[in-house]
Amino acid sequence: MDDVVIRVVDKLPTLRDPILVEGLPGVGNVGKLAADYLRDQLKAKPLATIYSRFFPPQVYVNEEGIIRMVSNDLHFYRPSGSKARDVVILGGDYQGISPEGQYEITHRVLEFCRTLGVREVFTLAGFAQGHVVEEPRVLGAATSAERVEAMKKYGVVFSRNDPGGGLIGASGLFLGIGRLFGMEGVCLMGETSGYFVDPRSAQAILKVLVEVLNLQVDFTDLESKAREIDRIAQRIHDVEQHTGEPASAGGSGARDDLGYIG
Repeated sequence: MDDVVIRVVDKLPTLRDPILVEGLPGVGNVGKLAADYLRDQLKAKPLATIYSRFFPPQVYVNEEGIIRMVSNDLHFYRPSGSKARDVVILGGDYQGISPEGQYEITHRVLEFCRTLGVREVFTLAGFAQGHVVEEPRVLGAATSAERVEAMKKYGVVFSRNDPGGGLIGASGLFLGIGRLFGMEGVCLMGETSGYFVDPRSAQAILKVLVEVLNLQVDFTDLESKAREIDRIAQRIHDVEQHTGEPASAGGSGARDDLGYIG
């Protein structure tokens, strides 16, 4: 098997000045949840499946006992209107299991996306704060000062201290390597505790993204998931109050341990 294999589902579509949106598993699964929700809400069509020996040596087994290789997937959505830009959405099961692997996967995916006409990239991620965040801010990083100023108009926060250590993983590499391909881009990071899958943080970054891209998305299901996570978090909080000890990993050093991007 080659290091990275990209298998087109049917034939390559002719896309209209497409924008790539990346959301892979990471902190709070914020990016993945946001990308998957966007794909489902837009009813995006399958474009290609990405296999790699840099993914974990694993297959998934469905309820009928049928296996499939772990993978990443590209879907595309074509909005109505002759001047609307198409959207390519990258999601999947895993990021690369090694730094070298993620570099190779990112390079190959961007190389493929360049043949589709992609010139702009949005990456979606979570930024762990180590504590429950009731009203998550959307933090940003961008490839140019012009992008920074443009995204501030949508309420995106560009802080000198966050992310202090830079962007780690796919959300950063797709911007960095993208620039080598002549692509501009923005990373949208939703604040999250880092302890749970975080629909509220995913909704925060999606609200910015759909406004920027002029898309229509119904957030009802995501809001329902957020309320369920709130109930779980409250139960854990009640246990902590009762026992006087943390119910999960953390403590006074939690912010240092969890303040990263994914």
